[in-house]
Amino acid sequence: MSESIITVIIGASPPNRLDKALARDVPEEAALSRTRLARLIEAGAVRREGEVLTNPKANVAEGDVIAVMVPGVTESHIEAEDLPLDVRFEDDDLIVVMKPVGMVVHPAPGTPSGTLVNALLHHFGGRLSGVGGVGRPGIVHRIDKDTSGLLVVAKSDRAHHGLADQFAAHSVERLYQAVVHGHPDPGDPRLRGVRGVSIEPGSVIKITSDLARHKTDRQRQAVFFGHGKHAITRARVLEVFGTPAQVSLVECRLETGRTHQIRVHMSHAGHGLIGDPVYGGRRKVAKGAVSDAAMALLAAFDRQALHAAVLGFEHPVSGETLRFEAALPQDMDDLITQLRG
Repeated sequence: MSESIITVIIGASPPNRLDKALARDVPEEAALSRTRLARLIEAGAVRREGEVLTNPKANVAEGDVIAVMVPGVTESHIEAEDLPLDVRFEDDDLIVVMKPVGMVVHPAPGTPSGTLVNALLHHFGGRLSGVGGVGRPGIVHRIDKDTSGLLVVAKSDRAHHGLADQFAAHSVERLYQAVVHGHPDPGDPRLRGVRGVSIEPGSVIKITSDLARHKTDRQRQAVFFGHGKHAITRARVLEVFGTPAQVSLVECRLETGRTHQIRVHMSHAGHGLIGDPVYGGRRKVAKGAVSDAAMALLAAFDRQALHAAVLGFEHPVSGETLRFEAALPQDMDDLITQLRG
């Protein structure tokens, strides 16, 4: 692990504290975020004319020459694995991938291998500037193991913090497609009477609540009001299937990104996802309302019918607007084809 020295010359009218001045004037190619610089200051890795500066609020002046000692990237403890990856975009700062059904995003005690991070480490092959000084991908959002779809992952500190800021500001476009029980009809008095549900122009169903762990089942999330993390989902019906209506294809737009948010909110509204073993409920499709082939696929669908179809954001380094779309996975596409038939 070799150390590099970054020289920063403080420009005119600098901010009145060291960390802010460094963040403004550090060379772009150094890829050092303000958070990383603050950690380096605290670690005694920042000097001015030989004097170690450990106070991020220290005064600086125009023309000050600051030396920042940056340790080499430490290898991650996570093992790289040669697993298939569907890459939709990649540059020096980030990568966009299509996560398949069944793949966990990050290793955990129950799934130490076979994850997206294991696959990414192999894909990068050491060509990774690192996040927080560690050679690891920067995970800024996740999707459930049995949900398919698009994910953006940071490869550098500057991308990691830039993306995290956009997710925190709810400026990232995240559009999902889900197959749900019933017909979420904006004109339905029952739906309008559900607490937290309101109807917006364009027949958009807005679901607003707090989400937190279920009181008795700690593996589940539950809807609360006045307790938990604020969550907003907007849903719009794209297509309805069955006579009478039994199943719908719904577009869900996330304003926030809480654990299991779409699954919990649609269940709260009375329209749980097809195949969802946790929140789907026991609702059945009426016999004869859809074809026998469609009925068989509905009965056999063994994961939540949810797909992250659209991901849009501003590139945290170049400022370019990026937007990606991913077609439905085969199982959802087959299900919808049979429902239409």
